[in-house]
Amino acid sequence: MLTKRIIPCLDVRAGKVVKGINFVDIKEVGDPVALAEYYYKQGADELVFLDITATHEDRGIMRNVVERVAEKIFIPFTVGGGLRSIDDIKTILRAGADKISLNSAAVRDKNLIRDGAFTFGNQCIVLAVDAKKRVDNTGWNVVINGGRIDTGLDALKWIEEATNLGAGEILLTSMDADGTKQGFDIELTKSVSNITNVPVIASGGCGSLEHFHEVFEKASADAALAASLFHYGELTVDDVKKYLREKNIPVRL
Repeated sequence: MLTKRIIPCLDVRAGKVVKGINFVDIKEVGDPVALAEYYYKQGADELVFLDITATHEDRGIMRNVVERVAEKIFIPFTVGGGLRSIDDIKTILRAGADKISLNSAAVRDKNLIRDGAFTFGNQCIVLAVDAKKRVDNTGWNVVINGGRIDTGLDALKWIEEATNLGAGEILLTSMDADGTKQGFDIELTKSVSNITNVPVIASGGCGSLEHFHEVFEKASADAALAASLFHYGELTVDDVKKYLREKNIPVRL
């Protein structure tokens, strides 16, 4: 049986790790290099690094920060934000990332998924989806540019299309739950898990040990990503894994 992964997330803006609620009210919480090393030593299975303003500011990702983080950790490392071309992907992989995350650029040019998977392998291409529930509760739309633009694109249909193009993993963030600490969006995560065979990383809303258990038990997530809980020292990765082991969820200790 495959173990479930616990993944801290570093949302980076202007070289600092930040966190907000529902993608707004952003506050600085620390240095990405120091936090990356801290989580690695705690036993994190992977690390996600997202340059959350690169697309909006129309610039490339901060390669120097990626390189510094990669020097300190020896676990799978996913990097996203501002990647628009195969050359951009190649640059970040050479800087030390194991996988890259595509969101806004993939929506604008779906061939980037196909070409990236062909060039670097499906395992390197993570489709990041920021999903927001429609006001009529009929489903979820894809939102891009760091939560600023609602594309009107149906999230489930987009995920199906993207995985057919070659995306090897889904980083699924519920904008409605993000930063609320009220729990992962179980309905959204389960809906995505039911339509794809690639691993699904649940993101947005985790506020307790029970929430980790719930997203694995009820939504069939392959991994759970959290930020605030870890950044503010409310829980450690080790705390989460020991709790899950007691609940008979397979994790790597």
